[in-house]
Amino acid sequence: MEQFTVGLGLMLLAYLSGSLPFGLWIAKMWSNINIREYGSGNIGVSNVLRTVGWVPAVIVLVLDGGKGLVPVLLAKKHLANETIWLVVGICAVLGHTLPVFGGFKGGRGVATACGVLLGLSWKVLVVLGCVWFGTLAVSRFISLSSILAAVALPISFALFSYPMSYVLLGMLLGVYVIWRHRPNIQRLMAGTEYRIGEKAQKN
Repeated sequence: MEQFTVGLGLMLLAYLSGSLPFGLWIAKMWSNINIREYGSGNIGVSNVLRTVGWVPAVIVLVLDGGKGLVPVLLAKKHLANETIWLVVGICAVLGHTLPVFGGFKGGRGVATACGVLLGLSWKVLVVLGCVWFGTLAVSRFISLSSILAAVALPISFALFSYPMSYVLLGMLLGVYVIWRHRPNIQRLMAGTEYRIGEKAQKN
């Protein structure tokens, strides 16, 4: 019963920490703009990079990643069930994408998911990083890189012989991240998606 209560508490904590809209706040503090009015309108790292610059983007990357990493580390410390560790991490991703502190309009979940994986499996994170950077080098599309990394997530869990629960949850998380990229997919198909290095314009 105690483990159940602690697990629920950590899931709630993960969601609330994930809900902190750092991209929105950093862009406001750095350049006094509402980042939702620029580029893709997203509050994640890539739109901060295009709109405000690489320094604030790195800050947002670290903070958004931490929103996934810290709850997972707490779960590993206080819970024995490895599957619940990943569930706690997914709650952080849900908080980032549907933030209660940001009007339920959040980012795509990639940076926070990276923080989750850093806490759970550095090997899987390295594989996804190779997929992400390799795709970016060829295409220069951050969104396409993130989509292909999401596809590789459950495959990587399977290759490293993680429990089937990890493969299935990784599949759900990957599908969710891809689903969050619907606007990017539409722009990719229309040929209007931003490439890395392009400056975002005000909507």
